[in-house]
Amino acid sequence: MSSPSPVPLLFALLLCFPLAVVFTVTTTTTTSSDPDVAGGTPIGYPLRQELAAITETTMPSASQTTTAEVSVDEISSLVDYNSEDPTLPPPANYNDEDDNVLFRAASRVKPRPGNSRKLAFMFLTTAGLPLAPLWEVFFNYTPKSLYNIYIHADPTKTMKTKIPPRFTGVFEGREILSKPTQRHTPTLISAARRLLSRALLDDPANAMFILLSPSCIPLRSFNFTYATLAWSKRSFVEVLRNELGTHGRWAARGEEAMLPEVRLEEFRIGSQFWAMTRRHARLVVGDTRVWSKFVLPCLRIDTCYPEENYFPTLLSMMDPRGIVPATLTHVDWRGMHNGHPRTYSAAEVGPELLIRLRTDRPRYGDVGKGQRRHYNPHQFLFARKFAAAALGPLMRIANEVLFKD
Repeated sequence: MSSPSPVPLLFALLLCFPLAVVFTVTTTTTTSSDPDVAGGTPIGYPLRQELAAITETTMPSASQTTTAEVSVDEISSLVDYNSEDPTLPPPANYNDEDDNVLFRAASRVKPRPGNSRKLAFMFLTTAGLPLAPLWEVFFNYTPKSLYNIYIHADPTKTMKTKIPPRFTGVFEGREILSKPTQRHTPTLISAARRLLSRALLDDPANAMFILLSPSCIPLRSFNFTYATLAWSKRSFVEVLRNELGTHGRWAARGEEAMLPEVRLEEFRIGSQFWAMTRRHARLVVGDTRVWSKFVLPCLRIDTCYPEENYFPTLLSMMDPRGIVPATLTHVDWRGMHNGHPRTYSAAEVGPELLIRLRTDRPRYGDVGKGQRRHYNPHQFLFARKFAAAALGPLMRIANEVLFKD
């Protein structure tokens, strides 16, 4: 039997080639990683069709910050953050590409919330929320149309104890996909930016974004807090210049590592906790220029507190007139221990303490030469740090003192 001629074989292969291509493309599309299929849609994680509808809006100039185009395919490739092993030490390279894809998507949302405005309460915790019952009273009888809650819970402790934190009531189902955090690293900045991104993508009505710790308590009623923040055109971010230790913090990554993007005279110190407008939230998640310096690992950890420097430095460089250079979260550094502020115990909680915290006034920083330095006095809306054991005394005086404006 004679062997077949090579010409007919070649012709047959050419006929089959288009079918092979179609089969390959179809198979790839069908089996691609889909976060909506694997365990439901996390908070702020837009569906593909919603992402495709995100319209490009005006961003700051390239000299201030740079953003890149984001594609639907990039978002589809994101992995579940909790699938990583958080027991491993944080990577030497903190510039996480999965986060970058998320940030790029969030930076393209509409910058204005419209007439229907909500407050986004963002809790950054390493475990649970021990003061959650007090916050439940704060949110009690408040329409859901006025606020959203987002929780970033470090999965490290869950991996060790095998017991995930339990969020109930208004906090149920509000945890976002989270990654491990560690002091003296940029991971706390990344967690805050992750919260901002999820909140931006989740609800276009979110107008003010408030970063809180698990030891924070509200000092005023929800109505008072909403009236103060919802329609504010400026962010409340503490911005302090020429503070003791500024040079050490600036040089923590190397003597000239921050140059040329961040000069020493541009470097600022401020509270880790702030309230930020939607426009500024969008600016923060879209930044790559200043972030490219703060993402560098520190060579000295005793002067490395990136989360207290990145946000005040970025916003004072980008939009000094758009911020009130003060935090609305009260803290007492006179009882500082191991880099942490004073923690109020259960025995200290009483009407006198809460009234004192409410009547204190924020410290206003200096946003730069020629900028406005006089502000109408603001009142603290939140306070930290309160021990978990202080919950009982706080609950007993919540309605009569704490939330009575």
